[in-house]
Amino acid sequence: MTCRSNESLSKLVEEARPYAASGRVADYIPALGRAEKDDLSVAIFDIGNECYYAGDYKKKFTLQSISKVLALALALSDRGFDYVFSHVGMEPTGDPFNSISKLETSVPSKPLNPMINAGALAVTHMINGRDNKEKIDRIIRFVSSFLDGAPVTCNWETAQSEMETADLNRALCYFMKQHGIIEGDVEDLLRVYTAQCAIEMNCFDLARVGAVLALNGVDPETGKQIIAENVARICKTFMVTCGMYNASGEFAIKIGIPAKSGVSGGIMGAVPGRYGIGIFGPSLDEKGNSIAGMKILEMLAREQQLSIF
Repeated sequence: MTCRSNESLSKLVEEARPYAASGRVADYIPALGRAEKDDLSVAIFDIGNECYYAGDYKKKFTLQSISKVLALALALSDRGFDYVFSHVGMEPTGDPFNSISKLETSVPSKPLNPMINAGALAVTHMINGRDNKEKIDRIIRFVSSFLDGAPVTCNWETAQSEMETADLNRALCYFMKQHGIIEGDVEDLLRVYTAQCAIEMNCFDLARVGAVLALNGVDPETGKQIIAENVARICKTFMVTCGMYNASGEFAIKIGIPAKSGVSGGIMGAVPGRYGIGIFGPSLDEKGNSIAGMKILEMLAREQQLSIF
């Protein structure tokens, strides 16, 4: 499928772009710090098999925390509901995505949900594979299945940059290992996790993934069931309750669609039965969400009455 430029979307992008000036790129990961602050693009994949874009929608970026949704879908497919949620909880948190505090105060000491870093690390640990290579290969193939088998790449420079700055994630892993949430070598887990986060897409790809979720796991072009309907439902629920870090409550009120952001500036949206949305805008607010991207979604939701509430 090809995407068509859309004048209305282009106007939204230009209206939202000035908001990027008040944010900053995620320079605590050196490879992400080189992003152009005022980049902004969006693609909307209509489940009726039309696609619209504005901006440089083919520019690639790494998924970062957006990959947590896909890793959760794979872990649920591998291990099942009961196993996954015996190791990670289902509750939102008002703490930052990289916080360790709730691990120390919760009983049992398991992460509150799969969308914070501790929970995402625990979920990645559950993905089947004999070694790092097999696990990474399985994740990449799984992500590719959402794109009808189109090639998916990992940005190894970004993955290495994240490995070198992953001390807080190491601390989360060692705490969880001490309490029996994860087992094995922490460095091995971090290698798989950073590779997962460094998977690359463009806005069109991301919108297509969102469209599969919007259709309860069904590929909008082929009609193939990519993931079980219940797995898609669980993923979308976490996107609503936890997908925008500790801004998820405000996001639900202002915009009200299942969505997941990443610190590269990506946002994936899944409007049930209607659209998949992919956005890239690397200038972030203090909570790690794309400032201009959030503004685009807010205007879209208002104009097209997208809120599920």
